[in-house]
Amino acid sequence: MTDGGAMLPWLVIRQDDNGNRYRVGRYATQDEAQKIADSLGDRGSEQLYWVEHMGQAAPS
Repeated sequence: MTDGGAMLPWLVIRQDDNGNRYRVGRYATQDEAQKIADSLGDRGSEQLYWVEHMGQAAPS
């Protein structure tokens, strides 16, 4: 059996106004994850969205 994380290593992370962070989704490629993060960020909300590779530290 394979580890699903190895096949979907790119995460889209959302941070709300209170600093709480949530995983929005997991994706196979950085480009795919970035497109999702960009489209969510373009909605004009106060939330922050970014892409991380599993095991990578979150931005401060």
